Amino acid sequence: MTSPGAQKVGGAGQRRTVALFGGTFDPLHTGHIAVAQAAQRRFHLDGIYFIPSSRPPHKSQRELTPFIHRYAMVALGCAEHAGFIPSLAEAPTGSAPHIFYTIDTVKKFHRERPNDRLYFIVGADQFLELPTWKNYESLLDACDFIIASRPGFRLDALRLVIPPEKLGRSTVNDPHKIVLRKTSVHLLTTVASHVSSTEIRERLEKKQSIHGLVPARVEEYILRQALYR
Repeated sequence: MTSPGAQKVGGAGQRRTVALFGGTFDPLHTGHIAVAQAAQRRFHLDGIYFIPSSRPPHKSQRELTPFIHRYAMVALGCAEHAGFIPSLAEAPTGSAPHIFYTIDTVKKFHRERPNDRLYFIVGADQFLELPTWKNYESLLDACDFIIASRPGFRLDALRLVIPPEKLGRSTVNDPHKIVLRKTSVHLLTTVASHVSSTEIRERLEKKQSIHGLVPARVEEYILRQALYR
């Protein structure tokens, strides 16, 4: 399946392995790209959908940059990478921003491409907050997770937020994988980035350079549009 405004990957009847990568992307930075590239290599992904959120339920009340700018930056950042797809799956509808929940977005993708194997890319800190997500137990059954970890992060920390009844059995001792009854949780340890969207916004507010912290086309867009000033 493809979201409106996104390129197609594979034919309608072709089974694919894809990942959803959600976030505010305010702005998209090189750390996001590095995580996606590492996941693409390790899991042989046919496509990664970058899904900027209209209004994520777990973010602070900080006013987000308008969706149209965040989507544009995602599209520019994806343009140079095969298989990176900007998605409008959580684009705002109407005048008021709509709160999107991950479980609903995952179900949407399943409905439209029921044969695809689906992963969800998320940071380790975000995964530790999983019990606060809407219908998180159903979400654990709905897709595999790729966890982008920080250096020194241990797989055992992830087990603490997974209900014991969801755990499955594995005959393979993989130190980077938790097998669940219906899906699996994978720890992605091949990439570590200290770049953050908060740091980039703060640097721009101080009129400092962000060169190398965001893709070149994204930097050009930010400066041209005078964002975060």
